[in-house]
Amino acid sequence: MRHVFDSLSAWAGHGLWFDVVWQLTPAVIFLALTAQGLVLWRRGNALSLTLGYSFLYLPILVLIVFSFNEPERVAVWTGFTTKWYGYLFNDGGRQLKETAFVSLRVGLLSSTIGVVFGVMAALVLARVRRFWGRNIFTGLMYAPLIMPEVITGLMLLIAFQVLFVDRGFWTVVLAHTTFAVAYVSVVVQARLQSFDGELESAARDLGAGPVTAFFRVTLPLIAPGVIGGWLLAFTLSLDDVVITQFTKGEGVNTAAVYTFSQVKTQTKTWVNAFSTLIIGVVATGVFVSYLITQYGIKKKL
Repeated sequence: MRHVFDSLSAWAGHGLWFDVVWQLTPAVIFLALTAQGLVLWRRGNALSLTLGYSFLYLPILVLIVFSFNEPERVAVWTGFTTKWYGYLFNDGGRQLKETAFVSLRVGLLSSTIGVVFGVMAALVLARVRRFWGRNIFTGLMYAPLIMPEVITGLMLLIAFQVLFVDRGFWTVVLAHTTFAVAYVSVVVQARLQSFDGELESAARDLGAGPVTAFFRVTLPLIAPGVIGGWLLAFTLSLDDVVITQFTKGEGVNTAAVYTFSQVKTQTKTWVNAFSTLIIGVVATGVFVSYLITQYGIKKKL
């Protein structure tokens, strides 16, 4: 290829310009291919993002739409109605309301207990850098986050059997508390990383005791993280099925487990309506948690 350019340059009498073009041609081609590749890469990312979100959220959208379907069993769309939402609040949904009340009690108790122990664990991990068994303690705190729910539920079931504990309402609360503590600890520990310890030290210098300094200074400043962790633990407790299935006793049923038992053969429209309400509650909780966290960040700035 080079001898062609040499011949052309000699013929045209502008050898310098042809040499410059020859030297720049590979760079121009590389830049063109790079720019085209960048465009394709961005388009590919947008397509992958669209497909990923569609895979995650289109089933939820279909569930919400079919909660307004006319027939009792979900098969094909025949007409629009809101009667299944009324069914949930009338006598037809009596058992579902009972299980929903159990779920609320379990969620409130487990998330509140989880906040107490989660905050204590977060304070230890954030402030005490070295102590005997720190790695073991950290591993135990993070284990419920990464361990499959089937394994967690099976371990709790074996533990209750070994300790001769009858399964019932309180075993479900205890089981939900195990992962509530872990989630609250992670959220509060992240909040404590940006906490200025000099503020608490100043309170101690002014005569406040450790407990007073914590409740008057530390807790108000980390409150967004505590509330966010509580909301996260509460929403996770509401929709837990696997761990609850292993730890619940006879006569104890949560709304999530009851709903799951109703869709083993065929999905009913009232289940879609109830699931839509749960989605609304969970989405509201997550949104409120986000607003509280953002408020805490802006207040600090």
